Amino acid sequence: MGKVLIIGAGGVGTVVATKMAGLPEVFTEIMLASRTKSKCDVIADKIGNNRVKTAQVNADNVPELVELIKSFGPDIVVNVALPYQDLHIMDACLETGVAYLDTANYEPLDEAKYEYKWQWAYHDKFKDAGITAILGCGFDPGVTSIFTAHAAKHHFDEIQYLDIVDCNGGDHGKAFATNFNPEINIREVTQKGKFWENGEWVETEPHEIHKPLNYPNIGDRESYVIYHEELESLVKNYPTLKRARFWMTFGQEYLTHLRVIQNIGMAGIEPIMYEGKEIVPIQFLKAVLPNPGDLGENYTGETSIGCRIKGLKDGKEKTYYIYNNCSHQAAYEETGAQGVSYTTGVPATIGAMMYLQGLWKKAGVYNVEEFNPDPFMEKLNQLGLPWIEQHDVDLEL
Repeated sequence: MGKVLIIGAGGVGTVVATKMAGLPEVFTEIMLASRTKSKCDVIADKIGNNRVKTAQVNADNVPELVELIKSFGPDIVVNVALPYQDLHIMDACLETGVAYLDTANYEPLDEAKYEYKWQWAYHDKFKDAGITAILGCGFDPGVTSIFTAHAAKHHFDEIQYLDIVDCNGGDHGKAFATNFNPEINIREVTQKGKFWENGEWVETEPHEIHKPLNYPNIGDRESYVIYHEELESLVKNYPTLKRARFWMTFGQEYLTHLRVIQNIGMAGIEPIMYEGKEIVPIQFLKAVLPNPGDLGENYTGETSIGCRIKGLKDGKEKTYYIYNNCSHQAAYEETGAQGVSYTTGVPATIGAMMYLQGLWKKAGVYNVEEFNPDPFMEKLNQLGLPWIEQHDVDLEL
């Protein structure tokens, strides 16, 4: 049906390549590219059957990206590289007339901040060029936004309160490790919190608002309000929202390590001089922390991510909870990657499928909730991330 170029050979890239290789009727040709070709070769060899071609590319170099895209000729580029590289890859897609999909919004390298404004500014360029760009097609952002679209389409006349809840109830046995790129993860969870209430953003100190929430098959976990990018697009696309928050669980040991890292300056993103060389503390820290891609083998437990929604249906107040639980062990057995990579890689695969099948295809730059959620929701059940919904339950929030 179509050719796809995957950029990024970490845990998520591993899942995307593996899942796509198992769907030859949709993904007729696959290329996996990253700065280090040997990483791509290892993934391709594990998949076997010559299903995945590999290439070297520097995703910060637009001419290199353009050359690779032109030589391979994909129908869509799936960006699972670093968020710093989103705009470079979008520029290359514009120059070559190829569709674009990512799982996380752009972050400037020199500022621990993420907003969609940089990518939304590309809308007219993509529209004029007749190209589709699909933003935030991981789990959160991604599936959580599609869950919201599904709820709005099928279960509510008006969504008023949205709480996205993200629990990793797994255990990797390490004293301290992050479940995806350490540099991005630490930047994300150490910034100030922010949520939407009564038409404006309310800012909080990091981890200021917290409470225990009960997660299916996991139990009570202390959950903290942090800012997460899908809130920005969801409050824009669902203007009836009176409040929208994002909650994530952290263990006390994790938070203690995080405080120490911050207090001694290792979370810094400004370059410093060390023995005559310029280094960025958080990038050095990334080099000494466990590789998230290597956590899967001994990872036990589950993730539980979903949306708790309150609003109106037929003039009456309604509550609704939709979620997915993903086993780290099952994810590893299928793809060689742990559950956090799996829950990001499977939605990216489905999003690319939606485009190639012509179901999510319109010129411009769009967040996933702006497309029809129904075919995507169907594929979640079929491709390893089944969802469960509960009606008229206590949301705890």
